[in-house]
Amino acid sequence: MKKLYFLLLPLIVVSCKSNPSAVTEKTSSSSSKSVEIAYKVKESEVSDFLKYLSSDELEGRETGTKGIEKAAVFLEDFFKKNNIKPYFSSYRDTLTNFKSPAFNIVGVLEGTDPELKKEFVVLSAHYDHIGVEKNKQGDVINNGANDDASGLTAVAQMAKYFAETKSNKRSIVFVFFAGEEKGLLGSKSLVQKLKKKDFNLYTQLNIEMIGVPMKRDYLAYITGFDKSNMAEKINEYTGKKTIGFLPKEAEYKLFYRSDNYSFFEAFGKPCQSLSTFDFENFEFYHHVSDEFKVMDIAHMTSFIQELLPAVTQISVSPTEEITMNK
Repeated sequence: MKKLYFLLLPLIVVSCKSNPSAVTEKTSSSSSKSVEIAYKVKESEVSDFLKYLSSDELEGRETGTKGIEKAAVFLEDFFKKNNIKPYFSSYRDTLTNFKSPAFNIVGVLEGTDPELKKEFVVLSAHYDHIGVEKNKQGDVINNGANDDASGLTAVAQMAKYFAETKSNKRSIVFVFFAGEEKGLLGSKSLVQKLKKKDFNLYTQLNIEMIGVPMKRDYLAYITGFDKSNMAEKINEYTGKKTIGFLPKEAEYKLFYRSDNYSFFEAFGKPCQSLSTFDFENFEFYHHVSDEFKVMDIAHMTSFIQELLPAVTQISVSPTEEITMNK
């Protein structure tokens, strides 16, 4: 998450012709569109992915360094392994607003519906972090396990799910942003290119810091809760109280502090971030102790599993059900 200078911060049951075993619809007397997903997210895969991205080998993944280059190669290999195509001529989208070479990693799965595939859903997280502490003894690596290797892991597992089930009627662009910690540079650079391509965005769901659970009666909160009906729709799609309102999110204006804001500003569509960092459950924000060993892998796996019905329904609904509030 982009640094807060004023604060020290310590998928749906629908029929699917391509893979009918992937999703099935719940019948109910209500108008709810909640669904059940047969696909199971593997805790071991969540753990292995997160462990590498938050390892000392990547030296804190600061944009423009050798460490983030290793992360980029890892993420490219992940897309290749899962047959997710590059959105551009390669997976690397060069930032136009950073002095040294830096890249977003961008893949796409074309939708299965001849008309809906012209609309795009963006699932994203940032893969950069703040690097190595200068003039310090002992542990100097800011591993960024929660911020935001956890979000990366969630998006990657969603990408793997869609690649295997082929259950998306809309096209889905998966983006791993660089430069978020430098001022949302990766997303600011990308949206300008997409605007020139007349990119038909439906919605963006950005995942930010989901490595530890909250002690609340909902799974996660959404930034800009009242800007759209996204929270309501996600809860409808999952059939649970998945998303709630966190007052501190509004107080600290987190909607404007992650990569969703660049997309909202450019497209004026519902573009929001999900998080389980609630200012009470994690004391290592931008700290060298933000490491793999303090992440709750079972929680992360459950988070991803619970979101699968929502991201599925977002990708298949006949109309654009998620809309801005007036």
